[in-house]
Amino acid sequence: QLVESGGGLVQAGGSLRLSCAAPGFTFGDYAVGWFRQAPGKEREGVSCISSSETVTTYYADSVKGRFTISIDNAKNTVYLQMNSLKPEDTAVYYCAVAFECAAPMPRAFFGSWGQGTQVTVSS
Repeated sequence: QLVESGGGLVQAGGSLRLSCAAPGFTFGDYAVGWFRQAPGKEREGVSCISSSETVTTYYADSVKGRFTISIDNAKNTVYLQMNSLKPEDTAVYYCAVAFECAAPMPRAFFGSWGQGTQVTVSS
């Protein structure tokens, strides 16, 4: 099971960096995705990274240009740098693994979900 951290309360326009760690598991050839779920809404794919051969990334249109996903293989950790945050980014953010980053990140392709980390953006 993955472990997310780094969430918190931030004002609109601010930044947060989320981390996804994998105790006892090596990301290796897997893709790692970030999802979010706001109250009353379905969980949606935000970003994904795959570094099996070459590094490939995917971003949902709603976060392109504001969020950046990266991986530190030495620390076995995936990061989601979130800049220019908006109130509509408020959600619980989850990370999960899949065999590849297939847009638009069907939830059924991903597993080993973490418990999530709350991100709240105030206006």
